[in-house]
Amino acid sequence: MPVLGLGTWRMGEVDGRRRAEVAAVREAIALGYRLIDTAEMYGEGGAETVVGQAVAEALRANEVRREDLFIVSKVYPHNASRRGTPEACERSLKRLGLDAIDLYLLHWRGSHPLVETVEAMQSLVARGRIARWGVSNFDTDDMEALEPLANGGPACAANQVYLSLGERGPGFSLLPWQRERGMPLMAYSPIDQGALAGDEALAELAERLNVTAAQLALAAVIARPGVSAIPKAVRSAHLKENLAAADLELDAQVLTELDRLHPPPRRKTPLAMI
Repeated sequence: MPVLGLGTWRMGEVDGRRRAEVAAVREAIALGYRLIDTAEMYGEGGAETVVGQAVAEALRANEVRREDLFIVSKVYPHNASRRGTPEACERSLKRLGLDAIDLYLLHWRGSHPLVETVEAMQSLVARGRIARWGVSNFDTDDMEALEPLANGGPACAANQVYLSLGERGPGFSLLPWQRERGMPLMAYSPIDQGALAGDEALAELAERLNVTAAQLALAAVIARPGVSAIPKAVRSAHLKENLAAADLELDAQVLTELDRLHPPPRRKTPLAMI
């Protein structure tokens, strides 16, 4: 799984923006983005439709091969029953225009028993409708409850949570727990929905490195072992800026300064969600 991808939250909500959003995803693919994250919740399927159209156009134009793309989508918790999960997956596959989803996540923990969701996910893997399954917005205790439910079948492959310089809570116990198991942590809103781009202290440090505050904030997240990030971007400049952040190498001195500006947690805190 690539360390940097494209998020699509808030896409597909307004018909009048559809063309521009499809163009943005197309440009992302042309620039080299290979990880694209979406969900049935985003625009009630609208974002999946945007991604599906962009991917189809890119494939027809021979701009990318399907096997080089890593497509992630998510099932609503209220759909995540033993029967509802595969039904939701089929709807997502249709909107995406794909034969299989590379990683399919439970969007957050809901009322359906986790064992039912796990069994449904494993069945989808067995049928070739998804390659891997995982979760989102699961804290350490949720992951501990989930772990034994794999029961010898395909296990949880990733957990996607809110992680940024401004929200470092997962770094205290969740990220170490996942690292011990070789399980990637996908960071959503890694630039605090753009807020860190206006952080003056961060901007001063970024200027010394000849990068933007947003690039530094994003690089700081993916510099952590076992972490990938999926910032949303539509504008061409932001797509290019975010992609360039993946090539930044932060030395120990810079990481120490970032810890001073945005200290890591000293105790366990509740998992933040957006």
